[in-house]
Amino acid sequence: MFRNLTPAVRAIFLLNVAGFVLQLLLPQQMEDWFALWALQSHALYGAPSTQPWQLVSYAFLHGGLAHIAMNMLALVMLAPDLEHIMGSRRFTVYYLVSVVSAAIVQLVWYSYAGPAPGPTVGASGGIFGLLLAYGLAFPQRELMIIFLPIPIKAWLFVILYGGAELLMGITNTVSGVAHFAHLGGMLGGWLLIQYWRRRAVNPRRRD
Repeated sequence: MFRNLTPAVRAIFLLNVAGFVLQLLLPQQMEDWFALWALQSHALYGAPSTQPWQLVSYAFLHGGLAHIAMNMLALVMLAPDLEHIMGSRRFTVYYLVSVVSAAIVQLVWYSYAGPAPGPTVGASGGIFGLLLAYGLAFPQRELMIIFLPIPIKAWLFVILYGGAELLMGITNTVSGVAHFAHLGGMLGGWLLIQYWRRRAVNPRRRD
């Protein structure tokens, strides 16, 4: 499986593994500097301050072995096909936009609902952006999900999973999960795809 990884997917995978290893070696320092801290956390909890680079760096840290394993499994399953059709450069831009938009939406949600005492970490925002792109690019492909032992069309899975994330986020059904970061990754990915589509239909004319 790993031999067939495309260049950008391989780089993202290795960066996540490297980030997780550094967390194991320097847990406090990595979390203080590179996790995503809510804007109000410093004043309310004495937590580290929010820094601009955290909008990206948080996505290369994880909350445990199961957390990174699930995200990396989704990455190697979905992302290579997307990189093949997007190209490495556009795929990388898409992934990073999803990561940043996930962080921004999560920070906005914290501003409304109040921040959690701990930071946000994980590649899930980027993965949810990839999931949206996969559902748009390959809507009729069937996915086999661990917790759903029947094949399901990609487009339907994206809708159901996105709806479930929204419901769980609003009701706070599953605590400790950044549901709005997941939705933010989808939102950022969708907006970027719409931008690219408009550029393809109406390219800028040069004098």
